[in-house]
Amino acid sequence: MWALNSTVVLSITPKEPIITNDRFTSESYEEGGNFISEMIIHDVQLSDAGQIKCSLQNSDREGSAFLSVQVVGKLSIPSNSLVVTEDEPCNVTCHAVGWTPLPALSWEIGVPVSHSSCYSVPEPDDLQSAVSVLTLTPQGNGTLTCVAAMKGLQVPESVTVNLTVLPSHLGDLDESGPSLPTWAIVLLAVSFSLLLILIIVLIIIFCCCCVSGREKKESDYQTEIRKSANVKTNKETFETKLKSGNENCGYSSDEPKTTKAASLPPKSYESSVPEQRSSGHAHQGPDHHQPASSSRPHVTFYMASPKKVRNVTLV
Repeated sequence: MWALNSTVVLSITPKEPIITNDRFTSESYEEGGNFISEMIIHDVQLSDAGQIKCSLQNSDREGSAFLSVQVVGKLSIPSNSLVVTEDEPCNVTCHAVGWTPLPALSWEIGVPVSHSSCYSVPEPDDLQSAVSVLTLTPQGNGTLTCVAAMKGLQVPESVTVNLTVLPSHLGDLDESGPSLPTWAIVLLAVSFSLLLILIIVLIIIFCCCCVSGREKKESDYQTEIRKSANVKTNKETFETKLKSGNENCGYSSDEPKTTKAASLPPKSYESSVPEQRSSGHAHQGPDHHQPASSSRPHVTFYMASPKKVRNVTLV
């Protein structure tokens, strides 16, 4: 009987084996007069690791061994082709993912170098993965090979990368990129300067327009306020004039001037007719005295101003 971790998984009889699990089969044969029985495990899993025991049903004799399960994972280098600078230190990384147990990682260097070293560490977040870092100073082109070896693995796993080494001045050119000609640099500098000046001018024009518009708006507002105040004042003055009236200083009455002219003593013009006096008749008594006007003709001119007519219109 075959038992895995104290569980019988296969029984063998003289006629035929008794299969308990399809993943476990047996093969029996004789060699040199000895009977040999082999157990074959199909689709090996990590849970198959443990103690395996082979025993005879009619005897207390048994044999046991410890079964270790190994898982071959993937081996990779981030890039298939590397370009480095001559005599400049560089690092090359190799990743082993999904291995149980972790393999032993090593490097095969196929390029001339002045110095090389490597180290391997497990990944902190994955117990089935490891990383190996190769540090070297190359001096020529060649290949680098990462090798993963594990006990029980007949052929080690490996991965190879091509390494291209550039001279120092070409490496500097490749890192910095192609340089622009002098005329192109000058043209770019002038263009950026003109663009900056144009932006500043546009900003100044915009600020001036904003200030001018604000002042015009304030001026229009103040003008409207003044107009409103003037209209209100004129309206009040006009209403007051309509109620109380206004004195017409240009009007003069004709009647006083006529009265004044009539009150003045009239100017007389005496004609040159000689005064006739009667010497032969005497006047007796005051009661028979005749005024001088009866004996002396007078012509009197009254100066009266022409009549003036003034019209007044109230609006």
